[in-house]
Amino acid sequence: MSKRRIKKIAVIGSGIMGSGIACHFANIGVDVLLLDIVPRELNATEEAKKLTLQDKVVRNRIVNESLTAALKSKPSPIYHQKFANRITTGNLEDDIAKVKDVDWIIEVVVERLDIKKQVFENLEKHRTPGTLITSNTSGIPIHFMSEGRSDDFQKHFCGTHFFNPARYLKLFEIIPGPKTDPEVLDFLNDYGAKFLGKTSVIAKDTPAFIGNRIGIFGIQSLFHQVKELGLTIEEVDKLTGPVIGRPKSATFRTVDVVGLDTLVHVANGIYDNCPNDEAHELFKLPDFINTMMENKWLGSKTGQGFYKKVKGDNGKSEIQSLDLDTLEYRPKKSAKFATLELTKTVDKVVDRFPILVSGKDKAGDFYRKNFSAMFAYVSNRIPEITDELYKIDDAMKAGFGWEHGPFQIWDAIGVEKGIEMMKAEGFEPATWVNDMLASGNKSFYSVKEGASYYYDIPKQSTVKIPGQDAFIILDNIRKTNEVFKNSGVVIEDLGDGILNCEFQSKMNTIGGDVLAGLNKAIDLAEKDFAGLVIGNQAANFSVGANIGMIFMMAAEQEYDELNAAIKYFQDTMMRMRYSAIPTISAPHGMALGGGCELSLHADKVVAAAETYMGLVEFGVGVIPGGGGSKEMALRASDTFKKGDVQLNTLQEYFLTIGMAKVSTSAYEAFDMGVLQHGKDVVVVNKDRQIAVAKQHAKIMADMGYTQPVKRTDVKVLGKQALGMFLVGTDSMEDSNYISEHDMKIANKLAYVMAGGDLSEPTLVSEQYLLDLEREAFLSLCTERKTLERIQHMLKTGKPLRN
Repeated sequence: MSKRRIKKIAVIGSGIMGSGIACHFANIGVDVLLLDIVPRELNATEEAKKLTLQDKVVRNRIVNESLTAALKSKPSPIYHQKFANRITTGNLEDDIAKVKDVDWIIEVVVERLDIKKQVFENLEKHRTPGTLITSNTSGIPIHFMSEGRSDDFQKHFCGTHFFNPARYLKLFEIIPGPKTDPEVLDFLNDYGAKFLGKTSVIAKDTPAFIGNRIGIFGIQSLFHQVKELGLTIEEVDKLTGPVIGRPKSATFRTVDVVGLDTLVHVANGIYDNCPNDEAHELFKLPDFINTMMENKWLGSKTGQGFYKKVKGDNGKSEIQSLDLDTLEYRPKKSAKFATLELTKTVDKVVDRFPILVSGKDKAGDFYRKNFSAMFAYVSNRIPEITDELYKIDDAMKAGFGWEHGPFQIWDAIGVEKGIEMMKAEGFEPATWVNDMLASGNKSFYSVKEGASYYYDIPKQSTVKIPGQDAFIILDNIRKTNEVFKNSGVVIEDLGDGILNCEFQSKMNTIGGDVLAGLNKAIDLAEKDFAGLVIGNQAANFSVGANIGMIFMMAAEQEYDELNAAIKYFQDTMMRMRYSAIPTISAPHGMALGGGCELSLHADKVVAAAETYMGLVEFGVGVIPGGGGSKEMALRASDTFKKGDVQLNTLQEYFLTIGMAKVSTSAYEAFDMGVLQHGKDVVVVNKDRQIAVAKQHAKIMADMGYTQPVKRTDVKVLGKQALGMFLVGTDSMEDSNYISEHDMKIANKLAYVMAGGDLSEPTLVSEQYLLDLEREAFLSLCTERKTLERIQHMLKTGKPLRN
């Protein structure tokens, strides 16, 4: 079998989706040709410049404007702005012949079959046989699109449905056409996971495929229930958000973001094309949706949808919400339910479901109705949309950001208990569910020897979910491979002589227990193992030190204890750096403050592409105190080149801390000096991160790891640097860029990074800098304004400028 490689792709259509897909391929290092149509008339600017329709700048206007808008949008579709250089733009008349040189053509034009067929006809004239060609349709049946095309075209053609935004949503649905070569499906399935960092799911060619069929059912079902149960839109969003492991935008806010018209388009498609669906009538739009469509209340893009931002009398903007009975906007109401209060102390979302469905209030009624309808619907979609139940769960998790798929939720409630609940609500599961229970299988999923298994319906037995060999799932191995546990960490044996230290604190904050666990992990690894990974699979790697603990000690003026706590943090970081075994940090999501400092002190960082790293201590009125300030001074010293202006280099590292910069991707963290070229690596698929980190630890150990020698050669610039920093902070305070307290913090940092007020540049040890750092941190903890900042952050989660 020939080894397919994707070096260059063509994306046809540069709208939000097309530009997003182009950017994501550029993210992973692929060259992209992005093409769109030629404008039919000049715009005002072009007329003023006396351009004609033949000028290249006019002919490429649509594609260039679309890409520019995408690159400016937030959140950014690209890991690093310089990656945009990998995208070449053009138009479908002058540049279509260039598709002969690409390895894969992705069509992302408007959702109209006639237009798509015309585009494919033109592409086929220039496409090289054997080139992959796929459509990013979200609903048009794949078999209609390839009609009338050559055999080679049909063999290499299928649907590849990315979800918007392509960089952030992980679902990648692959939909075969009637003649798609199985080798093409296998290749795309593997490529999606390995290179694009996606959850690849091979779906059947049914309307809306898997994700949207189930997702739109869920939303439509809520549209109908909201009136029936007398709930407000705020109440539904409260019930369908983080409490059940769904995004903060929950239901109605999500519809506003995606656009009501997009949702209506898919719902109508399902209504028209699935006449035999038992929930057919549910896809009919309720009256209030039709009114909203007529009024063009489509959500964020039209300025109002279920929510609307208005300026209040005091000039402050406030969010109002739509009253579904009167269809008028009113001030937002807060939503409270007794059932939700019962789950406040339950950290794991999966443990909340049994509590939620036994609630005695409106919330309990809502969950029983909602889950019953969902369970019945998904059980009836097999084998229509897929033969394997895990694919439905994968699609909902990766495409809609659910923490648990419908079958996992059903398992959490209990399959038999779920059926009782469904019957009480007037629903029946598909017969295969009863057959499964009769065959002695009491759940949809099980874990054996660290691997996940699912119930295979035709075989009537459990089968291992494919593709897991590239992953290490900590949830699956935690119980069997646990080596040590305290309230802050679990240490697991990953096999091959490598340990993993997994944080288990709230938001993975770093307090005494976590540090004790980390030290224990190093002890164990040095004694009986070959290497150590510090990694977890929570939403965020770590949001930093436990500032609640720092606040308590500072407020009670327990400065000796506080000094000891900071020293313990510093010593642990240094222990990681100077241990006898390789230490690998595996950050993802937020890696802030102490979470960033930990990564700075590992031998190697294996970061997920979606890692938001930075030293953000200024926001709570202190400087990095876990070795971060010392480390930035050391890294500046290591980059001093002969003849360069060393002060400028130092200033860049100083500003990284002083401006509390946070990278918007792992690639940006290299620019900040937080990650280092040639040493640290980036993994696009977060699911593979722990496995990759383990491989790196093993390679370093196998190559003969030698314990590093403590550094005593850090060049600090003393008075010369300190003077420059103090002049800078003084003028910034004068011009009201920073507050007096900001200046005080910045001056303390300046003192540490300059190595104090030494009269000339000097070589010092790391310990010398750590002592200066700790002293500065402690002195800032005695300041009232610092305590106000910490308290404000603890209360609101937002920094205070005082």
